[in-house]
Amino acid sequence: MKIMKFGGTSVGSAERMGAVSQLLPSQEPVIVVLSAMSGTTNHLVQIGEQLAQANVAGAESLTNQLEQRYKQVVAELYKQDSSKEKAHKVLEVVFTDIRACLGRNFSPVEEKIILAQGELLSTQLFQIFQEEKGTTSVLLPALEFMKITPEEEPDHAYIREHLQQQLAQYPGNQLFITQGYICRNAKNEIDNLKRGGSDYTASIIGAAVKASEIQIWTDIDGMHNNDPRVVKNTYPIAELSFDEAAELAYFGAKILHPSSILPAQQQNIPVRLLNTMQPEAQGTTISSKKSGKEIKAVAAKDGIIAIKIKSSRMLLAYGFLRSVFEVFERFKTPIDMITTSEVAVSLTIDNPTYLPQITEALQRFGTVEIDTDLTIICVVGDFMEDKPGASLRVVQSLRNIPLRMISYGGSKNNISVLVNTEHKVEALVSINEGVFQEREENHA
Repeated sequence: MKIMKFGGTSVGSAERMGAVSQLLPSQEPVIVVLSAMSGTTNHLVQIGEQLAQANVAGAESLTNQLEQRYKQVVAELYKQDSSKEKAHKVLEVVFTDIRACLGRNFSPVEEKIILAQGELLSTQLFQIFQEEKGTTSVLLPALEFMKITPEEEPDHAYIREHLQQQLAQYPGNQLFITQGYICRNAKNEIDNLKRGGSDYTASIIGAAVKASEIQIWTDIDGMHNNDPRVVKNTYPIAELSFDEAAELAYFGAKILHPSSILPAQQQNIPVRLLNTMQPEAQGTTISSKKSGKEIKAVAAKDGIIAIKIKSSRMLLAYGFLRSVFEVFERFKTPIDMITTSEVAVSLTIDNPTYLPQITEALQRFGTVEIDTDLTIICVVGDFMEDKPGASLRVVQSLRNIPLRMISYGGSKNNISVLVNTEHKVEALVSINEGVFQEREENHA
């Protein structure tokens, strides 16, 4: 069985839905995972923001606007009156659920219910479209099998059991359609896997059914070696290892949800990143295969905060780092980079939610300095110790840019540097010129 996930842009209009339908295989079973149509989730977020401000009239106006947009989609997508009638019934149910939230005291529960409606809309409309084409398909409600634990992690055992139960009801069926992003939490309330979570859904489902392949279809022809929005002459990478792809996704490559690699990696299922706008393009294949190339790609992660704890008591202090890490564990704040000296430790975080509490807790260890507006530049490849020169080329390419921190050796797959965000674009361009273009010229 194959998993095919299509993002919001891929199903962003009636025309795009029709194009997606042409990509589905006819000779093998497939589970199609759909995001909400592009712009829908942002619109639903705005409705929630209006309700959080007790502006019911504003929320109702936004709801009416969204409903009108979907009525237009229905008019364009279907040819048969019977299909249009089914689709309008779907709209009636979904928008009744949204309006029911307008009349209640707004809470995170109502917010999650509202946010779930985008995927419920796209999947039901797509399934009606398949029916009109004469293609047999089954709608698998994600809320019947996707569940997260109290720690907000996927409950893999529950998902595997309940998904298999759903599939077993339809022996011989080739096409299944389900929602990305949405799930239920440990309280059985409607919840979600956060922004970009449809990728994660596809990978979790792929692992649960031991799929032959997981395809992530977007509007980009694979993962590029650099950020094409700010750097010229980038190119898609044909192959990445699971570890390399995970590093790139975590450190800013927007094409892939950071968590979506692990479930596929654990089951050794290849992941392919493909372009719905250019389906003939090779894209990027992520697998356990090692390519042997030293430097593959670079990604940048903004919104970084640097925290420096300076204390003369650090010298030979047993348990000092453990005490520091316990502060971040207590406030559920992950650390991205860390460097140490005899009298100081510097580290970075990307979540400022508990920064005041973290700062106060760390002050008992020494002087605490906070810097903001920073960016981590992560260069990914195979930096084995028996391959001299790769790290040198990276650092030399950044010789004109002030580097705040350098992290090397924690992983054989990346070198990370911390720069002021104002130097981000210059750093990405410099690496492109000093590493990738130089390598191409040497191989020419």
